[in-house]
Amino acid sequence: MRGHDELSFEEYAAGSGRRLYRTAYLLCGDTHRAEDLAQTTLAKLFAHWRRASRMEHLDAYARTVLTRTFLGEQRRRAVARRLGMLASRPEESPPGGDTDLRVTLLHALDRLPARARAMVVLRYWEDLSVETVADLLGCSPGTVKSQCSRALARLREQLGEPSPYAPV
Repeated sequence: MRGHDELSFEEYAAGSGRRLYRTAYLLCGDTHRAEDLAQTTLAKLFAHWRRASRMEHLDAYARTVLTRTFLGEQRRRAVARRLGMLASRPEESPPGGDTDLRVTLLHALDRLPARARAMVVLRYWEDLSVETVADLLGCSPGTVKSQCSRALARLREQLGEPSPYAPV
């Protein structure tokens, strides 16, 4: 890699590393795994930096890499769990303060399936459009809408909130 490319990657990594980490943490709920996901994402970007740096929406590309890395890891972990090769992970407190709301919400997010969790995080935390989330995850916009609706209903149920559609 040429010196200029290397410098531009370092600048990008320094500027976006924290944002990638926050999204990774919301996806996986574990500080160590989030650090690993963010680093893996940056490593994958570095490997293809010449092509990636010319992209019009580099942050969107980085989110795609991060999300697909997370989902791939979840599939591998599920297979390993089924084969009895991976113990269930211990509970961990989130970084930066133990507020009840944060712990409760992260615990509820952790109960969602990986794909549903990814959709909720991308749609509502990253504030991406339905179409963008659908493109990132390789599914239809209708799937994103229905899965997000079901995931939000499960979150409401877990958090003990009444459904907005329940009769008064």
